[in-house]
Amino acid sequence: MSGIGDMGNLLKQAQEMQRQVKQVKADLRAASIAGSAGGGAVEVELSQDRHEVKRVTLKPEVLASGDPAMVEDLCQAAFQDALRRAEEAEAAALGRVTGGMQLPGLF
Repeated sequence: MSGIGDMGNLLKQAQEMQRQVKQVKADLRAASIAGSAGGGAVEVELSQDRHEVKRVTLKPEVLASGDPAMVEDLCQAAFQDALRRAEEAEAAALGRVTGGMQLPGLF
């Protein structure tokens, strides 16, 4: 009979984990993440969950350089930095809930 009780307990734990994952995802939807390149010469802010661009900031000296290829490279690097940070933040937040386990269907 303890097998049934164990299954019920396991189900309750899974439901609690699912509730926590939903809360983490809601928190991520409300968050922004920033990336930068060139020592802060270019900064990009993205929405944490959908990675939509919220803001791009270029320091005046970047524009004054007169080097469009450099500006393009810095923008690309800043976007990549923001995307990497967003993925790391999401993995860390979800990892705290799941203990690092990959649980298909829970998310």
